[in-house]
Amino acid sequence: MIEKEIILKYNQPGPRYTSYPPANYFDNTYGVQDFEENIVESNIMGPSHLSLYFHVPYCPRLCHFCGCNTSLLKSKDRIADYFSALRKEIDKVASLIDTSRLITQIHWGGGTPNSVPLQFIEGVMEQVKARFRFHPDAEIAMECSPAYLTFDDIDLLADMGFNRMSLGIQDFNEEVLLAVNRKPSRYPVEELIRELRSAGFSGINLDLIYGLPLQTPANFALTVRKAIDAKPDRLVTFSYAHVPWVNKNQVILEKKGLPSPEDKLDMFLIARRMLVQDGYAPIGLDHYAREDDELTVALRNRHLHRNFQGYCTKDRTGQVYAFGSSSISQLFNSYAQNIKTPDMYIDVIQQKGFATERGYRLSFKELVTREVINEVMCNGYVDFSQIAKHFAIRKTEVLDYVKFDPGKFTLFIDDGLIEILPEGLKVNRLGMMVVRNIAMNLDPLAAGKSEKKFSKTI
Repeated sequence: MIEKEIILKYNQPGPRYTSYPPANYFDNTYGVQDFEENIVESNIMGPSHLSLYFHVPYCPRLCHFCGCNTSLLKSKDRIADYFSALRKEIDKVASLIDTSRLITQIHWGGGTPNSVPLQFIEGVMEQVKARFRFHPDAEIAMECSPAYLTFDDIDLLADMGFNRMSLGIQDFNEEVLLAVNRKPSRYPVEELIRELRSAGFSGINLDLIYGLPLQTPANFALTVRKAIDAKPDRLVTFSYAHVPWVNKNQVILEKKGLPSPEDKLDMFLIARRMLVQDGYAPIGLDHYAREDDELTVALRNRHLHRNFQGYCTKDRTGQVYAFGSSSISQLFNSYAQNIKTPDMYIDVIQQKGFATERGYRLSFKELVTREVINEVMCNGYVDFSQIAKHFAIRKTEVLDYVKFDPGKFTLFIDDGLIEILPEGLKVNRLGMMVVRNIAMNLDPLAAGKSEKKFSKTI
């Protein structure tokens, strides 16, 4: 069966599994006291490494497609208020963390982190360096809009310790960008990448989105070609998720006209073929990395991991402590999400030091299930015996927790997408195109009736 037929057959709503359980299972019975207790508990749980995430909820203009928690850029005074709150939150959380633990990851997202005066970013980075210890191979990354990025900015970020960057290109076609209210890159992207490499950045990533108004398979192929010619280390082709019940601005795109499902699928397949032909290895469903990139090496060794911020190696992964409005901490046994509205976040932090609005504490069964689903989603392989050994339980218990039934996978086997092995399950490269569907059959929450709404799997 060819790729197109496979995708059409399995294209249905389902979780993205960037967390397990998915974020729409979080609830507001989880509060500040729970979060504080879980931070303390996290010091004696694995992984011992620290991953820090900082959310900047501001953009100079709002893209109509965006589903991120962001708002229009405020006055410099209000930005200063936000960063003051952010730094207070860092102090409160840091006071509960064992500072012998090492930072292996820092990630700045948003919003548009590079659109605020970089002096605010610098202040936070200095605070973090004063409070924590860093692993010598720590990854310090920022998501940037190339519309607001200068060569001087790159040098300043490098001086702060940043060594990774993701550029939100989305599309090189300026008519498409105009239709979605996004500014094009200030400088040619290939020049930005050269400057980044000169400043010591590695793992440079470009983000593209397919499924936007005015995109066609032909003109999206031109965007992919231009992205490949810029020679990034990594590239992502995100499927535009049309969720107007989450982001009302997306209704504007309906009026402009979205590509047909058939054209959107062709964009995905064209991009995939072009990237593979040019030496990029598929990572999961929609990420790609050069053959010598550490993510590709980790995938070959079945050592890939993922959190809300993206893919990483298991060596570098840590429990995620997140700061700023709407940010989500991912600890060993819990998730904690902050208040989404920046102004409310500022007020609550100034009053209490914490702004936890909702979260979720995982049961032991859910911890095991999460590990199974992570292995399938990241590495396309799960060894139930190894999972059992990791949690000091029997293999039969693992199988029971995920309601494993070979009969659930008959269609996947018949379509040549997976193998059921004596030790577990293996997904091949074609099967990774529908890996969310495969993971759903290892998810007890997905087996029952649910009112949770999800985007389609492709």
